Amino acid sequence: MPLSPELKEILACPKCKGPLEFHEEAGQIHCTACRLVYRIDDGIPVMLVDEARPLT
Repeated sequence: MPLSPELKEILACPKCKGPLEFHEEAGQIHCTACRLVYRIDDGIPVMLVDEARPLT
């Protein structure tokens, strides 16, 4: 299930408050500034810093 354009517009990295890159086909949201990857579970972004993993 794709994320709505409205949601993409308001989402920001919870750590640095910066912009995000959406990789919906991989079920991921990337913050290149923090080098973190947030997951998308069943169309719901999990925007918790403790749940993020490093961007490799």
